Amino acid sequence: METAQTTGSTESTGITEITEITEITTEAALREALGGHATGRAVTKERTFLHPLQIEWLRTSPFCVLATCDAAGNCDASPKGDPAGQLIHVLDPRTIVIAERPGNKRADGYLNILSNPHVGVLALIPGRSDTLRVNGRARLVRDAPWFGQLEVHGKRPVLAVLIEIDQVFSHCQKAFMRSGLWDPEQWPDVSAIPSVAALTKAVQSTPETLEELEAYYDPSRYSRLLY
Repeated sequence: METAQTTGSTESTGITEITEITEITTEAALREALGGHATGRAVTKERTFLHPLQIEWLRTSPFCVLATCDAAGNCDASPKGDPAGQLIHVLDPRTIVIAERPGNKRADGYLNILSNPHVGVLALIPGRSDTLRVNGRARLVRDAPWFGQLEVHGKRPVLAVLIEIDQVFSHCQKAFMRSGLWDPEQWPDVSAIPSVAALTKAVQSTPETLEELEAYYDPSRYSRLLY
C-alpha cells in the first residue's frame, strides 16, 4: 500500500483537514486490506437470470436505487419508488423494467444510459435487511405493448428503463444491521436537520423566500404531483 499526502483549505467547512492517507492502489493491497478473496456462497450466489423466488422478491419491492455512469465515468444514483408490485416489472427472467414518473426533468441517469448502457439496481423491501442487486444493460423505451401494465392510478409512465440482466444476487444484512435502518429506536433526531427548503435556500440563489420554498416542498403538495 502507498502513502499519499493530501492537503486543502477547510476554513469554510469546519471539516478536519486530512494531511496523510494510506491509499490502496493495487488489487494486491486491496486483498490484503480485505483479508483475502470471496469464497463459498459469496462467489456462487451470482446468477445471470432471475430465479422465481427472486422475481417474487422484486414484485414485493416498492423502492430501488438505479446507478448509472456516463462514457466519461461520471456517476449518478437515483431513487425510484412506486407501490409494491408496480415498481419493478419483470418481463422475463432475464429482463426487468422500471417506470419513470413525472419529475424535475434533469434526467441525469437517463442521459448517462444514452452514452453508457451499463446500470446497477439495488432493490429494497421495508423491514427486510437483505437486498437484491441487479446489474445489466439498459435501454430507454418511450412506448411498448406492456406500458399498460406499468400504469399507477391510471397514469402511464413518462418512459421506462428496460434492463437486460447480466448479474443478479442477494446482498447480506450487515449494512442494515449496522445502520439500524429499520429500527426506530436507533433513528437519529431529525428535528434539527434543515428542511429541503432550508437547504435549497442555503445552497442556491433563489428568488423565493424560505416560506415560499417550504410551501413548495410541503409533502401535501408533492403528494398531488406523484403521477
